[in-house]
Amino acid sequence: MRGPMLPTIVRPKNCNRASSRTDIRTRLSAIALRCVILCCAVLLFLAAGKSQSPGIKIGACGSVKMISAVKGAGFDYVELSTSEIVALSDADFAELQHEVKQGAFPVYATDVFIPATIKLTGPDIDKDQQMAYVRKAMDRVAALNAHIIVLGSGAARRVPDGFSHDAAFDQLVDFLKRIAPEARARNIVVTVEPQSQEESNIINSVAEGVKLIKAVNDPNIQLVLDIYYLDKTHEDPSAIVAAKNYVRHFHFSNPNGRVFPARWDEYNYAPFFAALRQMNYSGGISIDAHTTNFANDAPQTVAFLRDALKR
Repeated sequence: MRGPMLPTIVRPKNCNRASSRTDIRTRLSAIALRCVILCCAVLLFLAAGKSQSPGIKIGACGSVKMISAVKGAGFDYVELSTSEIVALSDADFAELQHEVKQGAFPVYATDVFIPATIKLTGPDIDKDQQMAYVRKAMDRVAALNAHIIVLGSGAARRVPDGFSHDAAFDQLVDFLKRIAPEARARNIVVTVEPQSQEESNIINSVAEGVKLIKAVNDPNIQLVLDIYYLDKTHEDPSAIVAAKNYVRHFHFSNPNGRVFPARWDEYNYAPFFAALRQMNYSGGISIDAHTTNFANDAPQTVAFLRDALKR
């Protein structure tokens, strides 16, 4: 027996057309939305590519008395003198610790590691004297929560007249191997700075610096490069990139007079910043330069560097 007949629903033709138009509009809206999202993503990517690398910090070398001025100029950190820190009395050092902590302004690195009175090469080196100084210096640097020590110290490492350069090189390797465990225990990396002949007569090029670091073969002994010395020794920017696995820090200035940099057209800075991008550098760039008007020059330098890192 058949059940009751259900009514047949007949849709008008124009109803089907309206439904199709609605589906098309929906699909087009979805496509348009995806295009907008994609365009926004591309714009954000391009903007990120033009911003300062989040891993690069800009600081300035200065004395203990300059900390507040360095902070006020807009730098990210201060790089203090290791020798000055070591020379402080216990009371003065405690006051410095308090100032750094209360000011919430980091001491990212320290330079001027070994004073001229402590010899690293030659017949008169005193290993006990070296290590006593290094331990006190590293204790204080670590107490300030700094993690990089710059070993320029041209006078301390200068090879005496008549002394073998090969023997002096071996002495530097031995010294660095002895201090590496001390640095590691305090979460510090010691960075050796290749300098011009005027500053020191050993380790005068990036290649010589790399040779030294390879001879030491310790991750807590690396390189710092200074654009002033790179200019003085006529280093090709490709040398920076070639040494990228060993470079942990940079010093920066306008090499024309070693003054505070201010404008893109005052020196050929482009190859240096191109090298930074090529090596994917992330770390500190400290201004190590002369100025007679810090309050005026320092903010200009900060603005210049932040712009240069976006180019």
